[in-house]
Amino acid sequence: MNKIVVTGATGHLGSAVIQTLLTKMQPGQISIITRNKEKRAEFESKGFGAFLGGYDNVDALENAMDGADTILLISSGDQGDRMQEHKNVVDAAIKKGVKQIAYTSRCLKDRNTLANTLMEEHFETEDYIIASGLKYIIFRNSLYMDAIPQFIGGQTALENGIYLPAGDGEVAFALRCEMGEAMANVLMGAEFENRIYNFTGDKAYSFHNVAAALTDLSGNNVYYTNAETAAFKELMKQRNLPGPVIYKIIDFITDIRHDQEAGVYSDLENWLGRKPTGLRAGLQQLFAL
Repeated sequence: MNKIVVTGATGHLGSAVIQTLLTKMQPGQISIITRNKEKRAEFESKGFGAFLGGYDNVDALENAMDGADTILLISSGDQGDRMQEHKNVVDAAIKKGVKQIAYTSRCLKDRNTLANTLMEEHFETEDYIIASGLKYIIFRNSLYMDAIPQFIGGQTALENGIYLPAGDGEVAFALRCEMGEAMANVLMGAEFENRIYNFTGDKAYSFHNVAAALTDLSGNNVYYTNAETAAFKELMKQRNLPGPVIYKIIDFITDIRHDQEAGVYSDLENWLGRKPTGLRAGLQQLFAL
């Protein structure tokens, strides 16, 4: 790999990827695309190729890909037309003669039974990449452990407990920074031989386990209540959340309840060269306990 373009480089995952890439690559071998003028200037001052634009800016994408042989497509958010944005990146890569592409997808059990239909767009992107003729690596990532505070209400959960309609469903949580590190190791060390890597923790945990770990770490009795979906929906209405947001949250948690996130694989450990951080140690970091 002589030159790589990293989309989404200024986010948490992209930053972790770049940090590891720099252990073996020079800034001049890495180009980034950002919508933030200040971030662009910051990257440029450090020797990176930096281009102003987003996934919807085809000109910026094509300019960033000049002379690149590899692109890492970090998936776009779901606020806009994510599929079209992903197609723009793939199409620009083909037009500019990029040889290989990597994509950050999601590790889910069965695309045909997902409650959260937005997740299907990850698989549709995979399909588009595979049909493109580009050599590819697909990273199917588990749910970030970093998302647990958001799911359970942050520090308030230490006092009020965890209230979610997730049943006994389990998730093979892993830290986002370790996924980024492992992804960079793959990009620098693996052949693009049309491979799929499943990056998960080495164990799956339920929210009972999360509550038990937080009880141990905080000294408070943190309880997990398996809420009824209707009651949980009503609670979110009382908090004045918009209807579409409520349904997205419920669908996400429904997939957890159905163990869509429970698969455990060894790929993350193999590419980290060590066991990924477990639940207790991860929560200790995330909650500063």
